[in-house]
Amino acid sequence: MIDGWFSTSVPVAVGIIGDIQHVFSARQALDLLNGNWREKGSAKHRAALRECLAAINGDAPSDAAREAFVEAAREARVLVGDDYSSPPMAEQERSLEG
Repeated sequence: MIDGWFSTSVPVAVGIIGDIQHVFSARQALDLLNGNWREKGSAKHRAALRECLAAINGDAPSDAAREAFVEAAREARVLVGDDYSSPPMAEQERSLEG
């Protein structure tokens, strides 16, 4: 088993007061996903669990696990940072118009 190091850390808010933790690997992400996760059992949570396990076992690239973890963190509203923010509202409306 390997740690499945990410190319870039993923900052998430954890705990009662929302301390920021930088997640550097699939193993760290898996530990958080198995803890008190807000959206535990959702499709994105399950996908992140699968991808992290696959990366740790060497069956999938670490960055696939990272992307799945980012999506699960976004869904749980614990993702921190501008790199992962939604596009501005005007841009969202333009894409809907078509």
